[in-house]
Amino acid sequence: MEFWIKAAQLFLSLAILVTLHELGHFIPAVLFKTRVEKFYLFFNPYFSLFRFKKVNGTWKTSWFSKKSPEEWDEDKNTTEWGLGWLPLGGYVKIAGMIDESMDKDQLEKPKEEWEFRSKKTWQRLIIMIGGVTVNLILGFIIYMAVLMVWGSEQVDTTKLSEGMSVHPYMATYGIESGDKIIKVEGKEVTSINEINKEVLLRDAKKLTIQKKSGEVKEISLPEGIDMDLFHAGAMPIVSSRMYAAVVDSVFDDSPAKTAKLNAGDSILKVNNKTITYFDELQAELYRCKGQKATLTVQRGKETKQLKSDVREDGTLGFKMKTTRVANEKAYTIKNYSFGEGISQGFTYGANTLSDYMAQFKFIFTEKGATEIGGFASIGNMFPALWNWQAFWLNTALLSIILAFMNILPIPALDGGHVVFLLYEMITGKEAPQRVLEVAQYIGLALLLGLMIYANGNDIVKFFFK
Repeated sequence: MEFWIKAAQLFLSLAILVTLHELGHFIPAVLFKTRVEKFYLFFNPYFSLFRFKKVNGTWKTSWFSKKSPEEWDEDKNTTEWGLGWLPLGGYVKIAGMIDESMDKDQLEKPKEEWEFRSKKTWQRLIIMIGGVTVNLILGFIIYMAVLMVWGSEQVDTTKLSEGMSVHPYMATYGIESGDKIIKVEGKEVTSINEINKEVLLRDAKKLTIQKKSGEVKEISLPEGIDMDLFHAGAMPIVSSRMYAAVVDSVFDDSPAKTAKLNAGDSILKVNNKTITYFDELQAELYRCKGQKATLTVQRGKETKQLKSDVREDGTLGFKMKTTRVANEKAYTIKNYSFGEGISQGFTYGANTLSDYMAQFKFIFTEKGATEIGGFASIGNMFPALWNWQAFWLNTALLSIILAFMNILPIPALDGGHVVFLLYEMITGKEAPQRVLEVAQYIGLALLLGLMIYANGNDIVKFFFK
């Protein structure tokens, strides 16, 4: 059931984003009197689930069809609307343009006034950036609406009764689990997740911490700490402190599997260290990285001792159920007025876009390449139980990601078309038709390869991590 709930949220989110993205191309195309032949949600290789079109003043429909009826093709003045079966995106087929369909027949004929290639360069540019613009604006609007409807959870870190969960790697800099980070770069902390973003993505170096003894200290992190933390697997750096509960699942081909750790086991001790909090478990395993660890587990009414190898990153290959330490006085919900929601939502959206761009410094590393994920990774962003607040926050994030990725100067993406249009505006000459065709083929091959790689990573992670 958990799988289907996540899948349904992902499907709905993508349907909304793709439809609005394509409308971003469709509307300016129509305004500039450019003929749009097809508008499809999802791709339809070989056949369409459903298609409809207004033919000679009458709406016609077709189900599970391989191609449009001949009478539809004779009426070129109206748009065919359809639903494909392959949920990898969507498209609008604009007359007189090289796109995903690679339909070059019409391009061999003289230009017509209703074709994309006949429009002024600035009009074609607006048509091409329309989808990206809609996704960017949509993301910001959703963030504004979420803050106005649900507010945002904020934390007073000084009131965390058991402090924070801190990755063992941070002990190098004098920060340990149970400590409280109360300021970052002199600003008070209102969100634990923001601490991670500030250090990993926003180049923050100065932390004010309160030790378990109550002592307040200033910590200065070194240059390059962001990459050091990433390569050490210390992400997130800090989180809410969690009670360790029971093993939720054990990954195939992992040390935990070899040691015969089972789902439902409660881990009581690691090397005679009693485990209460999840970060204590994490810290003990981190100390044993590359070595062996002895686990004392409760399995039903039995207590067992298991010996397991520990990976170099301090993990065994299992997922644990956890529950957050109760800190009712530390966590509050901040509500926003209409004006505050707009202001804070815009800031939230701008930070989200900036943070996403900053993450690319990790992707272009050997370790980062292995972290790229496909649809399974995206689906796991959504909660196992339907939650509208989480749904809209994830949809806003995906909308901003979609906008950024589509504007990259890669052939076959909107950004690739924009590059050629900018070339034409600067030089006054159109790019050769053959160059556009080859670039489109190269772009499609790159995107297909990336899609296979990303989803292949998901498969590897599912079975072996």
